[in-house]
Amino acid sequence: MSFAQKIFSKIRPTTRNADGYPAYVRSKEEQYIQVLVTNTFGQTFYADQDDLMKDADDLHREMAQTNPEFMAKALVYARNEGYMRLQPLFGLAILSEYRPDLLAKVFLRVVRIPSDLSDFLTILQGMGRGEGGRAVKRQVNRFLAGVSEYWAIKYNGRGRGYSLGDAIATAHPKPADLKQQALFRYLRGQEANLSLLPQVDALEQLKLAKTELEQLHWIEVGKLPHEVVTGAVKPTQAIWEALIDQMPAMALLRNLNTLERAGVLENRYNLDTVVARLTDVHTLRKAQIFPFRFAKAFRQVKHQALRDALRDAVEATFANLPDLEGRTAIFLDTSGSMNSGEYLQIGSVFALALYKKTEGDSLFWLFDTVVVDPRPSRRDSILSQADQIQARGGTDTGAPVRELLRKREKVDQIVIITDEQQNSGSPFYEELMKYRSKVNPDVRAFIIDIAPYRSAMVPPLDRNTFYIYGWSDTVLSFIAHSIRGYGTMVQAVEGLELDT
Repeated sequence: MSFAQKIFSKIRPTTRNADGYPAYVRSKEEQYIQVLVTNTFGQTFYADQDDLMKDADDLHREMAQTNPEFMAKALVYARNEGYMRLQPLFGLAILSEYRPDLLAKVFLRVVRIPSDLSDFLTILQGMGRGEGGRAVKRQVNRFLAGVSEYWAIKYNGRGRGYSLGDAIATAHPKPADLKQQALFRYLRGQEANLSLLPQVDALEQLKLAKTELEQLHWIEVGKLPHEVVTGAVKPTQAIWEALIDQMPAMALLRNLNTLERAGVLENRYNLDTVVARLTDVHTLRKAQIFPFRFAKAFRQVKHQALRDALRDAVEATFANLPDLEGRTAIFLDTSGSMNSGEYLQIGSVFALALYKKTEGDSLFWLFDTVVVDPRPSRRDSILSQADQIQARGGTDTGAPVRELLRKREKVDQIVIITDEQQNSGSPFYEELMKYRSKVNPDVRAFIIDIAPYRSAMVPPLDRNTFYIYGWSDTVLSFIAHSIRGYGTMVQAVEGLELDT
């Protein structure tokens, strides 16, 4: 044993997890990324919303004071690569208090759509900061300069929180021309020249329409988005049929159950249209829909053609992911705490997709306090198999590595998907070190942590262990690049450029 091995094999846990089990503390930068991309505002198995809110607030403020540039980059990363909203917006509100200069560099990369702006301003008010001061108003003005008619009718939402009209009243932007002046007046609820705003005019005419035929006319003339239409009138079957073609892929997915219940899909043409949209590879890639969203819809719909389309959609979503080199062991945590939120849905779909991507050159085991080989099929669909995986029991993260060691199975990388809340057995890291000493000293471990708890299973000094926080369609790419030496999530964030 080398001198380094003697030293680092004696590393002891430095904290305890939410269930009181020994764990490790990772760097503040890693903890910060974890908070941003695991959406800690949701209720979890071990912590309530208030506790998680305070925890996030403390960490945002600590980062704003100790490493604000990393914080700014991490907010951009979480919003654009992690596809999260509320935590990055919360962090942005805190950053504006400490570093207005950095706020200016990242504001438009974090506040991307009007609902982002609404939530950002609502957060500021909730923090007791009113309108946020001049630095915030300057950025709000920059955003409002790009507001379109489409955004105006889709996101204004007067009476439902901080609207675009409220933002205009707060920031007092100067309109660039007569059309923008009319748009701002409309958003403020003031009399406006709607002849300059044909889409807005179509919405207002829709609200006044007396017959279904008139409603359909104004929907077509204004190319009105489905959420605007359904907010303005009670949709009939004919109206739903008119909305199918213009609904974005994600909206179509969310409304499958509604379309089915409304009888829209009893028409063969409508059904074929929906199936074609859901299985179009180009559309799916552009929409960047999380694979587990398909799993949620899969459990709601009954029509076999829809269920088949959702199966195909998930397979297509993963088809363009990079290959992984070497043999992989995939361990999925199925303990009771994984039932919190959508952890198990996310983990099941990802684990099975990863298994398929390795083309059988992998092991796929489920674990709680025992290890089970579910014998997955490379031919059966991901969704069908994921739907059969259920949560139960406690958590022993060392169990699957122990089984790997017992069988003397040599693998090049271990991927474990978990919320990390060990409460029995021997720790993952302890078993990993045994496996490295007896079977493969170079094995890499990828821990995909899909929960917001900030304790960790492995100390930060282990350079062959990579932490991945949250879920997005970039996870497999990150693993593939890490195998080739790409680096950690912290390095990915540090590599981002801030706007000048």
